[in-house]
Amino acid sequence: MRFIFLFLLALLAFFNYELWYGDNGQARISDLQEKIENQQKLNDAAIARNNAMAAEVQDLRDGGKAVEEIGRLEQGMIKQDEIFVQILTPNS
Repeated sequence: MRFIFLFLLALLAFFNYELWYGDNGQARISDLQEKIENQQKLNDAAIARNNAMAAEVQDLRDGGKAVEEIGRLEQGMIKQDEIFVQILTPNS
């Protein structure tokens, strides 16, 4: 009877050691959970960026206003019969 009790106690100690300090123990699990949370944050940011790009692409496909806006801002284009005024600030 005593032998069975000691065997079961040793078995319990072994499994507890494996649970807390083993290769797949609690420390590794918490480390992996932290990595999962960080990756989920990166994925959420990428999804938001992709959604913004998809909306811009859809706007470029559907309407001419987006193309006109990009042309005006990036290329400095103006419409016919428009007056272009450029205000320069003195160099400081």
